[in-house]
Amino acid sequence: MRYVSTRGHADRKRFCEILLEGLAPDGGLYLPESYPRIDAATLATWRGLPYAELAFEILSLYIDDIPADDLRAICRKTYTREVFGTDAIVPLKALDSRVRGDGGDVYLEALSNGPTLAFKDMAMQLLGNLFEYELARRGEELNILGATSGDTGSAAEYAMKGKRGVRVFMTSPHGRMSPFQQAQMFSLQDANIHNLAVEGVFDDCQDIVKAVSNDLAFKRKYRIGTVNSINWARLVAQVVYYFAGYFQATRANDEAVSFTVPSGNFGNICAGHVARMMGLPIARLVLATNENDVLDEFFRTGVYRVRGSADTHETSSPSMDISKASNFERFVFDLLGRDAARLKQLFGNELSRNGRFDLSKDPAFARAKSEFGFVSGKSTHADRLATIRDTHARFGITIDTHTADGLKVAREHMQPGVPMIVLETALPIKFAATIVEALGQEPPRPAKFAGIEALPKRVTVVAADAAKIKEFIAAHCG
Repeated sequence: MRYVSTRGHADRKRFCEILLEGLAPDGGLYLPESYPRIDAATLATWRGLPYAELAFEILSLYIDDIPADDLRAICRKTYTREVFGTDAIVPLKALDSRVRGDGGDVYLEALSNGPTLAFKDMAMQLLGNLFEYELARRGEELNILGATSGDTGSAAEYAMKGKRGVRVFMTSPHGRMSPFQQAQMFSLQDANIHNLAVEGVFDDCQDIVKAVSNDLAFKRKYRIGTVNSINWARLVAQVVYYFAGYFQATRANDEAVSFTVPSGNFGNICAGHVARMMGLPIARLVLATNENDVLDEFFRTGVYRVRGSADTHETSSPSMDISKASNFERFVFDLLGRDAARLKQLFGNELSRNGRFDLSKDPAFARAKSEFGFVSGKSTHADRLATIRDTHARFGITIDTHTADGLKVAREHMQPGVPMIVLETALPIKFAATIVEALGQEPPRPAKFAGIEALPKRVTVVAADAAKIKEFIAAHCG
């Protein structure tokens, strides 16, 4: 298996090369040259496998430069009951939507049972073990630079803390995460973890990561890698739980399901796109946004219009307070028939010059729904509160704010006889203030996180300036 850049860089690289590299040298994102296709017979073979074995089967289609026995051992080390709390790893919770006449079953897929209570753990725990394995094999070190709007940062830091040969420099928007999210990250005292609170919004953090990654001399000198979903390894790990959810919601391998995914950076739902391209019977991929509806606007109109910091709303589902979706480039690459020159024109020229591009009159835009199955919708704070209240009252389940966005939009796109799986993104304790507003009571808090907000914090506030971040990295890599 070889990997290509969305912007046409000539090199065809193997998995372990792009694992440590992140962005391609031309600023593009890596994708496999082609998606491996699976058939009904393969689905039948995979049905019923333990999660770690399913992960091995899927990942081995994309990773041929790690010996099979080693890759299987990494998967078994990663996906355990001890780490994720259940043998199923990602169990489904059934919500009988037929009570409301929606015409199909609705499920929540629990992705938030890992160490930091968010779906990012599903991929980040694997990434930490892959990094440690490959760095030890090479006798090298890696400095990870990341950006987080809330959950990626804590998932990365918990996965990388104490790992040999790895340092983490995690940027986050100063004051824009929930108190619980901040405490999860900033309370870590491990010497290889560095938190940088950027005076700006998440998109500023993301721009800094890309700017540093595009400085090839600095990147090579300081061995800069990434853990954001621009790293293909993280995205391909997320493909596994689409298959796991499908097997739990169906009995036969010719049945179709739909997935609804709360999405700000397009990484989580892009993994669903990959699963569908592999042949998983997905009827619809439903993208749900909050008030920062850049992606919903595109799927409704064909116009992709990024917003500046001043126009990025601070919402009660803060992990989606994103107005520049870095993973969207991967999907548009496929949408345009993998035309790298056209892709580079859109993301490298038009977006930089105009802050937008328009595919509304391009024949390719119709393929987003007809061929790739994408539809979308958005949710507001009022919608969020109403969905949290309704789900708690009817099913006795408390959901977080992002999952509420997903469930609200899911109900707008139900199809008769087609199960809808809504990806749960986090446990509600991470957004306690909104849960209290909705239900008048605190959500359950795991005992290990009691009093976390009062712990000493280790964080540095910095300007939204890539040069300042590079100075900090250089000073802490001795």
